[in-house]
Amino acid sequence: MDQINPEHNSIGWIGTGIMGVPMCGHLIRAGYRVFVFNRTKEKAGELLNKGANWCDSPVEVARRSDVVFTIVGYPDDVREVYFGKEGVFAEPVSDRIFVDMTTTEPAIAGEIYEKALACDCFSLDAPVSGGDVGAVKGELSIMVGGDKEIFDLVKPLLGLFGKNIVYQGKAGCGQHAKMCNQITVAGVMIGICENLIYCKRAGLDFHTMLRSVGSGAASSWLLDNLGPRIMEGDYNPGFFVEHFIKDMEIALDESRRMGIDLPGLELVKSLYERASALGHGRLGTQALLLALEDFCGDEKRGYKEV
Repeated sequence: MDQINPEHNSIGWIGTGIMGVPMCGHLIRAGYRVFVFNRTKEKAGELLNKGANWCDSPVEVARRSDVVFTIVGYPDDVREVYFGKEGVFAEPVSDRIFVDMTTTEPAIAGEIYEKALACDCFSLDAPVSGGDVGAVKGELSIMVGGDKEIFDLVKPLLGLFGKNIVYQGKAGCGQHAKMCNQITVAGVMIGICENLIYCKRAGLDFHTMLRSVGSGAASSWLLDNLGPRIMEGDYNPGFFVEHFIKDMEIALDESRRMGIDLPGLELVKSLYERASALGHGRLGTQALLLALEDFCGDEKRGYKEV
């Protein structure tokens, strides 16, 4: 492929969750013919109504598409999509580009890369950051690993999803960069939630406090976007607690493999596991506050109920 454009190329999309639906929607709006698969067809309904074509399996998506994007939940889901009995590699294919945007294990990205090469195909690992808001607005940060020439070829498509698109290096480097992102997010999230608990206990008005804190050294996208959600009792997921626990587990496994300790990440992961044990696994990552309130014996002083 010398160039990818709506006139000559069809796009496959596997995974129509919180992130996948708006991201795939950008492709449809750009004029691409899109072939979609999801384990639950009903969750692809919005895209089908917009003109996407349904496929009954990942391998059918691969058969009918020039470029295939995947964004699913867990490493086992990625393996099933690519290497399962109905996975994209279940039938001989060639001259395809596979782009896995799931946050998963760097080693899996390497396996996909090697299998793709053996099939005369190509692959990129391209996890994203920015949550549901970034996906809807097309303002995600995208971290990409794989061959540079394939990255350059696919970059215009990635530009439909995000504004900060950075080539990180060989296969797996995109996933390693995403681990750096998640390690940082973990630290920021506990800071935000403890900030809000302290703010209320001290009798401060959150929005007044945020005018100072949000424009100083503690400013962050997470504080600006998730802080107000928490204050409104909005724990709807932009990114699931249970998926964030998965990401932290991957980061900790990789850190142990490299011979380093990340005690801060261990602590935050244990608190998120507490949130999950309290039944909040399918809420957004801002539900860390609920685990901290439980830990402190807080009675939701001033916060709206879930």
